[in-house]
Amino acid sequence: MSHSEEDSTDIGSVLADDDHAVADTVSVFETTSDVTYTREERLRVLFDEIVVAPAKILWNDYRARFGSIILAFYLFMGLVGVHLVDVPFAGQGPMLQQPFEGKFLLGTDQTGKSIAAGIVHSTPPILKMMASGAVFSTVMAVMWGVVAGYKGGYYDRVMMTIADVVMNIPGLPLIVVLATIWKPGNPYLVGILLSITGWAGLSRALRSQVLTLREESYVEASRILGMRNRSIMFIDILPNLMPYIMVNFVKSARSVIFSAVGLYFLGILPFTSINWGVMMNLSYKGGALFDPNLTHWFVVPTVTVVILSLGLILFGQGMDRLFNPRIRARHAKHTPNDEENI
Repeated sequence: MSHSEEDSTDIGSVLADDDHAVADTVSVFETTSDVTYTREERLRVLFDEIVVAPAKILWNDYRARFGSIILAFYLFMGLVGVHLVDVPFAGQGPMLQQPFEGKFLLGTDQTGKSIAAGIVHSTPPILKMMASGAVFSTVMAVMWGVVAGYKGGYYDRVMMTIADVVMNIPGLPLIVVLATIWKPGNPYLVGILLSITGWAGLSRALRSQVLTLREESYVEASRILGMRNRSIMFIDILPNLMPYIMVNFVKSARSVIFSAVGLYFLGILPFTSINWGVMMNLSYKGGALFDPNLTHWFVVPTVTVVILSLGLILFGQGMDRLFNPRIRARHAKHTPNDEENI
């Protein structure tokens, strides 16, 4: 064999080896994980991230812990307590029994109704109003503010003009007029009515924050990759707004509670004897502010409202830690092969 033939053979073998080496090399964009998870392991990790880690975060924060306990107590009253306590009725017990002095723990009113039973059976409607009103105002504000801030231009001008008009409508007189004309009896509708103008201010605040976030590098990278605007708004931008949104969610819930109790106290919303505001109204008309024997009739529903408001405040203050990615990562230490952290 000649030298030229040997050289061509060597060159061919080298090129063949190079081809195999190139074929065996994996691009960094095609790199896959060396670890494969089973379906059960993925569910376990997902449960740890969604349930276990948030529970640890909330429990480690004393504000969120006490707030969660208070809210859990009210939820227990609204969901379970109504099945354990009889509906209050006139003549249920002796008239004007003082708290802790007889069969009825919190005493009775002038007709012999159990005040504790009235508090328990008044809880579900209040919780329904609170939930529907807070959800309506928060969702409306998030959708309006995020879309207006991200889209900009014509959409921004039109949507913010509408928000400004709603902000300048006097909320309480509008609610009074609508409640007088409509007389809503469904607690969910009452909650929405009480927050019908509450979303506008939050939407403008969110819009101003989105104007800054939409210029961030990771948002620009998502645009370059061709992600849909909807995905960018609610996957890239919205998580950064969640602490502020949760604080305002709690604020909206408290506003609905105070508005509902106040309007029931004034007799503007439809009368129902099983309501904290109506209980306060009846006690006021019965002279509870001037007769020491009737004081508990007014104080008990008032303290009930105050404690629920306090629970919401504490829970909302602790929620900002829940959306901190570093804190969530520190508490979500479970891996599929680490059975101790389940």
